[in-house]
Amino acid sequence: MKFQPYVTEHIYDEMFESNEKCRSHYAMFKEKIEDLSTRKLMQLQHSTDKAQRAIGMTFNVYHDKKGKEKILPLDIIPRVINGKDWEVIEKGLAQRIEALNLFLQDIYNGGKILKDKIVPEELVLSSQDYLDPCSGITPPKGRWCHIIGTDLVRDGKGHFYVLEDNLRCPSGVSYMLENREILKRAFPQLLSSMGVRPVSDYPIKLLNMLQYMSDKAKPTVVVLTPGVFNSAYFEHSYLANEMGVTLVTGQDLIVENDFVFMQTTKGLKQVDVIYRRIDDKFMDPMTFRKDSLLGTPGLFRAFKKGNVALANAPGTGVADDKAVYAYVPRIIKYYLGEDPIIENVPTYLCREEKDKKYVLENIGNLVVKETNAAGGYGMLIGPKTTKSEHEKFKKLISSNPSNYIAQPTLSLSTVPTISKSKIDGRHVDLRPYVLYGEKVEVIPGALTRVALKKGSLVVNSSQGGGSKDTWVLYN
Repeated sequence: MKFQPYVTEHIYDEMFESNEKCRSHYAMFKEKIEDLSTRKLMQLQHSTDKAQRAIGMTFNVYHDKKGKEKILPLDIIPRVINGKDWEVIEKGLAQRIEALNLFLQDIYNGGKILKDKIVPEELVLSSQDYLDPCSGITPPKGRWCHIIGTDLVRDGKGHFYVLEDNLRCPSGVSYMLENREILKRAFPQLLSSMGVRPVSDYPIKLLNMLQYMSDKAKPTVVVLTPGVFNSAYFEHSYLANEMGVTLVTGQDLIVENDFVFMQTTKGLKQVDVIYRRIDDKFMDPMTFRKDSLLGTPGLFRAFKKGNVALANAPGTGVADDKAVYAYVPRIIKYYLGEDPIIENVPTYLCREEKDKKYVLENIGNLVVKETNAAGGYGMLIGPKTTKSEHEKFKKLISSNPSNYIAQPTLSLSTVPTISKSKIDGRHVDLRPYVLYGEKVEVIPGALTRVALKKGSLVVNSSQGGGSKDTWVLYN
């Protein structure tokens, strides 16, 4: 199977330089692929699809009228990252997570950064993800964000940028783990030959981090899911099974005397740590949404009294608000006295008159996002959409400017991807996963999301994207 002709003009390709010379860390993989016939490669690709369905790696798309479960297509050509680049990512994410954790502790306990006018007070306090009930709380061990999935992109010059932070219930890590298992079967011996770092111990590391949140010697840990109809239910059940802990819904839990218990066949058993995959405002109808049938009455009060640890802590969402994101470089400087190791994508805040004017005048060249939307929804990619869409977003921005930010359209890096019976470049992003327990630990792998449509910059699974295994090398 040959890669030529392979176009990389004006784009940073992860595998090839502009002269179609293979980058050194991909050389062994390229040799392996070129030893395969087109038929054999397509057979391997087809077998990955079958493996995903057999495992049950599916998700629901809420807006899909057909209502059927879908797989996240796995392209068999991995993204390979050398050790030098990964070292920068590790240091940059550790710095960022430490600063954001300090920010959360501060804004819920006095708000010195707001009083010092580093971040606008109104911006934080008006965010729909700022939770007044969290005021005065310090979570167990001082950790607000325990499991983080930060989205990175690489521009046309090969520089990494942080696209957004995901501090609430970041999903996708189960795909990272299962993608690796599938690729191991497709390319036996190749991963060890290339020196690819393992990710299979993630469930153990996750469990150790969750147990660290409790002062008990042997704390009881559970995974709290909204239920089988949630789009990420496969991941919830997968992680609970891999950690060897119980998967529960809100109805399986009960709060008595401000302690949390789960109902078992042997009676009530106290729960010490909850890895929750349920949104803040649905977790406790006594404190947040009274109409929620997904949560457990009294859960937040038990957390507030220190009788149960929640990962991630309620209220973390304000730190990944897309408007707050623009201030993260200042947040890092304020708390750590350092410049960001990984820069933000330049961001225009439509709440500021000067930025709003620029966005309205240049909307055809920008990516516009709702500050609280996710999954690729509420987004406009100016160069890829029509003038009528531009006008629609101009009206939305003008009517509620605080709800929108805008960024330049980056030419995301590409990775060779199988398209029908040939190999072609497709745009990708990168979601590494970070655990913050006793220390910050960046897992040496990631979920690479890929836009399967040629030229598309939208990689979200809910918008038709796929995934790749991410191979991080020792050197």
